[in-house]
Amino acid sequence: MTVIPDTHLGEIHVEDGVIVRIDPDKRGDLIALPGLVDLHTHLREPGREDAETVRSGSRAAALGGYTAVCAMANTSPVADTAGVVEQVWRLGREAGLVDVQPIGAVTVGLAGEQLAELGAMADSAARVRVFSDDGHCVSDPRLMRRALEYVKAFDGVIAQHAEEPRLTTGAQMNEGDVAARLGLVGWPAVAEEAIIARDALMAGHVGARLHICHVSTAGSVELIRWAKSKGWRVTAEVTPHHLLLTEERATGYDPVFKVNPPLRTRTDVEALRAGLLDGTIDCVATDHAPHSVEDKECEWAYARPGMLGLETALAIVAQTMGPRWDRIAEWMSAAPARIAGLAGHGNPVEVGQPANIALLDPGVTWTVDPTALASRSRNTPYAGMELRGRIVATYLRGEPTVLNGKATR
Repeated sequence: MTVIPDTHLGEIHVEDGVIVRIDPDKRGDLIALPGLVDLHTHLREPGREDAETVRSGSRAAALGGYTAVCAMANTSPVADTAGVVEQVWRLGREAGLVDVQPIGAVTVGLAGEQLAELGAMADSAARVRVFSDDGHCVSDPRLMRRALEYVKAFDGVIAQHAEEPRLTTGAQMNEGDVAARLGLVGWPAVAEEAIIARDALMAGHVGARLHICHVSTAGSVELIRWAKSKGWRVTAEVTPHHLLLTEERATGYDPVFKVNPPLRTRTDVEALRAGLLDGTIDCVATDHAPHSVEDKECEWAYARPGMLGLETALAIVAQTMGPRWDRIAEWMSAAPARIAGLAGHGNPVEVGQPANIALLDPGVTWTVDPTALASRSRNTPYAGMELRGRIVATYLRGEPTVLNGKATR
């Protein structure tokens, strides 16, 4: 039997990976949350092990309180076949720190020209249910419709990177006064919003599931709210960095703040927070995007977009949205688990439920040190920032993957 002490619910007793008893007379100060689930993680393996591996990314995830992550398909080779998604799935099982659920590519090679082997990936050992060309938009409407129709047969979901590419050619940051002042090509909000509007209409027409990745504009929130009012099967995510940071961070040309979609305005940030609170946006996803020093620490125009997020996500969400632990459990565990179809994850910390649990010490303050993070990369936008609340233990089916703030393997 595993005994988890000092939680705000009481002492938690676990047998065979299941919570069998909670003793409320032995309460402590640690917040017991259901293990977090990330719908949007880049683990880079296979192909870019210099930036991240499944093992290093799994360690970062466990240290952040995650018990499951969905690994995006933009690896090399691309995860567009049953063979590649099974490779990623097996690497996750070998690491044993979190459940790694591969996301399959929508199109072959992310090229947007022909559908990938969606059925074969769904039938593989990895049992893929989410498909995305993240990093690239499925911009061809006929191909997008075919993908939605295909995955409907097994209740899969297409996760769209909403970016009309013809509106973002050469774009470097959010279109507006800051971009004009810095002399950088602007990235208009309408490039995101146009694709969301098109695909929401298409999902409604087909009756299929559509998920919108990394929503970043106030207009996008309104469009998703409208789509949901129609009863269409549309869900959406927001990243911690889009809940906190604005385009003003780019004024020093520091490429650590270059991200896709770009950081937006304060008005957009406030709309994203409001959309998360009222349920328009379903969940928080990190878009954890590690990059090597060579790809990130260079001139802004040549730097790859993306930020680390797994180890800091919970503290950032608590800081921006307040310590609403029940709501945070919904946004960062229950909702993403439902969307991805991850059985055994996202369940409340209750008797009879799988013991996927994250313990947070809400009183701890810590300073983000890029060199101390578990990721192989260092591109965190929060370097030097003091955060409140840190994960001290994570349990995957009752087995500790993090104890006393350190990974167990």
